Amino acid sequence: MKLERELMRGAAPTAVMQVLAGGEKYGYELVEALARQSNGVLGVGQSTLYPLLYNLEAKGLVTSRVDETGARPRRFYRLTPRGRRKLADDTKQWQSLWEAFRSLGLAGQPAAGGAR
Repeated sequence: MKLERELMRGAAPTAVMQVLAGGEKYGYELVEALARQSNGVLGVGQSTLYPLLYNLEAKGLVTSRVDETGARPRRFYRLTPRGRRKLADDTKQWQSLWEAFRSLGLAGQPAAGGAR
């Protein structure tokens, strides 16, 4: 199941920063890691990912470098100290939201038809 556009818009920056918290990655690695680690729920295409990365970079939350040692140049992204602080703040907000959904009886409930 993929998230609707508006939900993804809110979740994607935090998800990208969370993946980058594990170490620097280039764009395709990020696409693959997001899809794999979220069982496809947070899968994004490169046409969505790169504008998001540019935005995070403009805000000083990630930084990038170009590695030209391979067959073709690759741009690697990593979190900045400011990005780590933002990720910590966002994580607290997502946890609060999850708790609110749990309080409403929504989190962990089976989807319609009994599937989880």
